[in-house]
Amino acid sequence: MKFYTGNNTGDVPGNLPPPYYWWEAGAMFGSLVDYYYYTNDSQYNDVTTQALLFQVGPNKDYMTPNQTKTEGNDDQGFWGMAVMAAAEQKFPDPPSDQPQWLALAQAVFNSQALRWDTQYCNGGLRWQIFSFNTGYDYKNTISNGAFFNLGARLAMYTRNQTYADWAEKTWDWVEAIGFIKLPEYYFYDGAHTTLNCTDINRIQWSYNPAVFLLGAANMYNYTNGSDKWRQRIEGILNGTNLFFSPTVKDVMYEVACEEPKTCNTDNKSFKAYLSRWMAATTKLAPFTFDLIMPKLQASAAAAALQCSGGADGTTCGLRWTEGAKWDGSTGVGEQMSAMEVFQSNLITKVDGPVTNSTGGTSKGDPSAGTGGSGQPGLTLDAVTKKDRVGAGILTTLVLVGVVGGAWWIVA
Repeated sequence: MKFYTGNNTGDVPGNLPPPYYWWEAGAMFGSLVDYYYYTNDSQYNDVTTQALLFQVGPNKDYMTPNQTKTEGNDDQGFWGMAVMAAAEQKFPDPPSDQPQWLALAQAVFNSQALRWDTQYCNGGLRWQIFSFNTGYDYKNTISNGAFFNLGARLAMYTRNQTYADWAEKTWDWVEAIGFIKLPEYYFYDGAHTTLNCTDINRIQWSYNPAVFLLGAANMYNYTNGSDKWRQRIEGILNGTNLFFSPTVKDVMYEVACEEPKTCNTDNKSFKAYLSRWMAATTKLAPFTFDLIMPKLQASAAAAALQCSGGADGTTCGLRWTEGAKWDGSTGVGEQMSAMEVFQSNLITKVDGPVTNSTGGTSKGDPSAGTGGSGQPGLTLDAVTKKDRVGAGILTTLVLVGVVGGAWWIVA
């Protein structure tokens, strides 16, 4: 929190100062939701609630006017996943006159469903929302992954089949277009609409398999343990071996940029999401526990050694493979990644995510984010009373300009 200035007089709640983009603030507050879940320490709850509510925008869907020049579907998706976690983990509900966590997650999902684009590449979400922003002609894995992740989790929370149908549709499209390489389960970055998504950028970032892993775990649980989703979970987990060091056993690293020392501000946070969603997966797909926990334990031990820098001797570096020799790197991403891998090791101490039938208290709004009376592909008549009342990211800015020395791209 020493990097956060949004609670200072005259600053904007929910924003991080430069060089951090808006999406990473949403990701950071998602980590603080996790922090309360794992520790029951409420000291950051007020500032987290303030930030999550201040940034909702006039339509309560995380489309904030002050982010128009940069906001993409992935950015909006990270805020949506933060409030989805708040609903699942029973983070204290906002006052009744404020937007509620579940309704906010539904608003993000519904607004993105309306953007599903079949004109180019036969489907999928574009990276950017507005046509005047650079990257509007790019469809990327993380935007579609966040949409898939939210759809699967909303299906699990509400038991509304429409969300599950969208999750299936999104997975099928990402696989068909070639953003997932089978049988290896490598997740590539994206491709351009101008070439009908044939120019796939094969750079691999750890948050792409991570966001699909948790979505797949929710679908596995939602479908009562279907073989299809079990196989996909196992495949993704095998694919994530790419993000664990070949020289320091089971220690997580960002393969695309840590060794060549080219990680940018965004990239430095990606291990946080791999840690977060690997741990959460063990609750929804328990068969993964013995595969996941040794990696999280070894990574946490390595990260703790690397948290040895700065004037206070506790600042966390980026390269956990370096042991106790601080690598000189510091920032929100480094701190967030270390915190997430530490607290992920407490996963056995907490209950799994709640739903509207297992203790969830967050109120939903199935029509949120649609600008109308119903959610895409579903009439309100098809939404049960139980749904009404009980339920009731980022691709790096370097799209294809990081090919020099790209030994870590797997064809």
